[in-house]
Amino acid sequence: MPLAAEPAAVPSSSASAAYAGKLVPSSLLLSRGVDRLEVMLKLTTAILALGAGVYTYLGVRELLNGSPTTVFFAALIYSVAVSVGIYAFWVFLMQFMPHVVDRTGRALMFGCMIFGSLMIVAMSSWLNASALAGAAAIRQHLSITVQDYTRDLDAANTNAIAAQGLLPDIQIAASRFAKLADAERAGSLTGTSGSGTVVQLLTQMSAQLDSLGKEVEASGKRVAVLFEEGGKHLAKMRELVSDRGPISERSDGFATESLALMGVIANLQQTSVAPAVKRAATSLSSSFIAPSAGGRSVDLAERQTAVVGKVETAIAAQAASLASAADKILDMRRIEPARFQAMSPAEAVLRYAGDFIPSWAGAISIDLMPAVLVLILCVVHAAIRREGLPAASASAMTAAEMMAALKMAREVEQASRAVQLTAEPDRSTPVEPAAEPVVATDENVTALSSARHNK
Repeated sequence: MPLAAEPAAVPSSSASAAYAGKLVPSSLLLSRGVDRLEVMLKLTTAILALGAGVYTYLGVRELLNGSPTTVFFAALIYSVAVSVGIYAFWVFLMQFMPHVVDRTGRALMFGCMIFGSLMIVAMSSWLNASALAGAAAIRQHLSITVQDYTRDLDAANTNAIAAQGLLPDIQIAASRFAKLADAERAGSLTGTSGSGTVVQLLTQMSAQLDSLGKEVEASGKRVAVLFEEGGKHLAKMRELVSDRGPISERSDGFATESLALMGVIANLQQTSVAPAVKRAATSLSSSFIAPSAGGRSVDLAERQTAVVGKVETAIAAQAASLASAADKILDMRRIEPARFQAMSPAEAVLRYAGDFIPSWAGAISIDLMPAVLVLILCVVHAAIRREGLPAASASAMTAAEMMAALKMAREVEQASRAVQLTAEPDRSTPVEPAAEPVVATDENVTALSSARHNK
């Protein structure tokens, strides 16, 4: 007798489960992962859109004017519209972009994503950056303005005190004329002692130069007072920059101090005594009238006339020197301090964008982060298509999938029966009986029925 086949060894349940796990293709795992993460993707997109909306509200609130209620509702409506727009845009891309496989459609989808991203940056990201770094940008603006005003104050003070450099020359000239007058009283210039025409002329020139020197000295004191006042305004402005109060209030106080400082700078430029020195030097030489010699003798009169001529030459040289020095001071560039321009946080962030690159990066990232999720979905769906999604086995199907499969099988069976019924012939049409087959006989062959009968 033939030996019965031995039954195959039945694998254990753990071994079969491990073997089945090894047989699960990666495309099926990726598909299941996409299904499990669908809710997570939408929730993440919603949270990111909500965050962008909150920062958009904070940024747009600084740009609106009106009553507090109007500003609140206007900013709220705008931020809600931005949040809904961002969420809808990225959800649309997540649903459609991974399934567009042709090259033209994929290029158009990428173009839509880039165009939408630019729109999101235009309507939300710069407001997010304003909310993140608006106060810091205004502080930057105030700090730069303080530096500019400090430079202008120093330049105006330099121009104003430049005339103080003429004071030693004026004092030396006045002292020289006074000494010449004293020497002439002893007869050193004309050879005759006394207080005549030459002494009076020298004393007059000395007095004029001495008066001019006192005016220059008094101007220096006024310049020092104004410079000290300007320094106090700058100190207050620096205090407002480094303070931690509301930035709008500090900006208003800064504007007040800057206006006062501009007045100080203007006064410093008006206090310069260089124009007065120039006028005095011009009058010394142009309006000089040589007095007539008053000597009692002809010889003394001639000597006095000769000395007066020398004095006139010395006065002209001194006047030319003072006028040249005054011209150099007057040729200095006039300081025109820039008027302080208050800015909103959004304007400050745009002007000083290069100083707040991290804030801009964060503001743009919170809006465009879903783009990374869209690209990940595109890569995953492309991998699923390359490998092909296999038919699910019964052991890997869920109850819902099993019920859907059974329903589909019943529908296929019903469709197959309907096709068979349509293809069957009509029973009412008579059918002719088929002819009996002709059996070829052979003389050496006896039919089975005849053989039985003969027996």
